[in-house]
Amino acid sequence: MSPHPPASPEPADQPADPPATGRLDEEAEEVTVAVMAASRLIMAVSARALASIDDAMTLPQLRALVVLESCEPLKLAAMAATLGVNPSTAMRMVDKLEAVGLVDRKPNPENRREVVLRLTAEGRTMVERVLAHRRAEVRTLVGRLPNQQRAELVPALRALIEAAGELAVDPFDEVRRIGGIVADPLAPGGRDGLV
Repeated sequence: MSPHPPASPEPADQPADPPATGRLDEEAEEVTVAVMAASRLIMAVSARALASIDDAMTLPQLRALVVLESCEPLKLAAMAATLGVNPSTAMRMVDKLEAVGLVDRKPNPENRREVVLRLTAEGRTMVERVLAHRRAEVRTLVGRLPNQQRAELVPALRALIEAAGELAVDPFDEVRRIGGIVADPLAPGGRDGLV
């Protein structure tokens, strides 16, 4: 006879053992590849939308316009911080956008050493047209998904972001604020893709 009684089977309501490290590594890689591919898809859709409206403007310039549209009036330093670029890069971008009539730059009446930025009517129209074009293209893509997949898509992405905890600081508010025009982390020229 065995000195130990036979092990009893685990109750059905017990949580399953966590996946093995190897399987988690595979899942993490699959998630990374899928999210990066989806990010690249949105970047491509945004680029096509922009090219259909103005083929001379760049995505970083559009991103600056979208930031202005949601936050104006905005100081140059605040725009640089929001875009994650240094002030001289933001200044060069504003110079180009002002030259083509999309941004208006004025001294801050409260502090003449600061510059305050606003969209012009043409700048506002540009943002509206590009984002409407992108929304239509994304709507077409989402419409191709079966109902079940479409219903699960956003909750799954939100769950991933929520699992990040403090790494994801107000991600949905931030993306809405910058119109989903995010810097391409794989772009030549570094994190901001502006160089």
